Amino acid sequence: MASIRITHFSDILCVWAYISQIRIAELESTFSQDVVFDFQFFNVFGDVYAKMDRQWGGRGGLAAYGQHVQEVAAGFDHVNLCADVWSRNVPTSSLPAHLFIAAAKLLDSEQGSVVAPLFAASIRKAFFESAVNVSCRDELVALAEGQGIKAADLDSKLDSGQAHALTAQDYKNATELDIRSSPTMVLNEGRQTLSGNVGYRVLEANIRELIRHPVGQHSWC
Repeated sequence: MASIRITHFSDILCVWAYISQIRIAELESTFSQDVVFDFQFFNVFGDVYAKMDRQWGGRGGLAAYGQHVQEVAAGFDHVNLCADVWSRNVPTSSLPAHLFIAAAKLLDSEQGSVVAPLFAASIRKAFFESAVNVSCRDELVALAEGQGIKAADLDSKLDSGQAHALTAQDYKNATELDIRSSPTMVLNEGRQTLSGNVGYRVLEANIRELIRHPVGQHSWC
């Protein structure tokens, strides 16, 4: 049987995507022979300060949003959140990280490696657990090198515009699928979406149902 493809959309700065990362890792382990994840990124925090002014300006701004993130994370025992995330080294945009991840995905395609998802996870970890400014090129290069990705190889994909093109395609895909929440998983060739803080058992049940009844074998129309 062909592997089930699941497209996972998120923004690298989304706390809910950070929280759910452990669930995705468990799904990948449990269904390693049946499921292939395609991690794509879209614009939620493309302009951090404009977003904060627009959505949190009347509620205390960036400081209030940072407190909100702390309160959200406090409900999950597995989440290790830095006390001053969103108050120290605040990134201006998620776009630089998305571009670097796209460059890593292109290198994976050429080299037959699977490093880009690990690189993306390391960026989230650095931001949420250590308040690293992941819109800074030097920080992203250091994180990439920590995953064994050469800066010169990334630069080749960035300088050529290939990483920008792939990022633009991811954003376009999200728009065409009307993805509005980070994270969102798209299953069953776009027929089914699971958005936000979805529990592991719900995710598992949906995947097992697809394994039992692959695309084309459902009775609905």
